[in-house]
Amino acid sequence: MVDITALADELLTRARAEEHGRAAELVVHDGVLRQLVLALAAGAELAEHNAPAAATLQGLQGRVRLSYAAGSSTPAVELGAGELTVIGHERHGVHALADSVLVLTTVTGLPDGA
Repeated sequence: MVDITALADELLTRARAEEHGRAAELVVHDGVLRQLVLALAAGAELAEHNAPAAATLQGLQGRVRLSYAAGSSTPAVELGAGELTVIGHERHGVHALADSVLVLTTVTGLPDGA
């Protein structure tokens, strides 16, 4: 059992103190399923990176912008507390518009026969 509210507060405190404004903790690792609680201080970024096989991003606190690589047909989206979005299968990055905490859920691969 994980107290997500307490973890979110702890990670946001750590993110504010970190040089790059980020702190995270993996809370679920079950086969191909991963869930990560991620805190970003206002202005912090996750540089553009490749997408996993499947992923969602859920806002717990604050507001972030999820944007896609230049030339992508997928529009950027702003995500706030209580909102959930699917991450497209394209290179993307995240920028914190305010101090923010997110839950990133990913499927890193598919088991044989799926």
